[in-house]
Amino acid sequence: MFGLGLPELVVILVIALIIFGPKKLPEMGKAVGKAINEFKKTSEGIEKQIRSEADGVMKTVEVPEDEDEEEEEE
Repeated sequence: MFGLGLPELVVILVIALIIFGPKKLPEMGKAVGKAINEFKKTSEGIEKQIRSEADGVMKTVEVPEDEDEEEEEE
């Protein structure tokens, strides 16, 4: 996870707690969690769309086996 260990995460959490306070920190964590979740959903949707488009292109590009054998015989 970006080369951060437990001690580094604790230091970051303590600094965030000092800067933002105990009331604001859970709200910020919730907002970050929602943003990460939305990013995952969006990236999965884009990946799915790219795969379906690539599959469609591959189906149109495939050469039927009968035509391939006729070319080799000539």
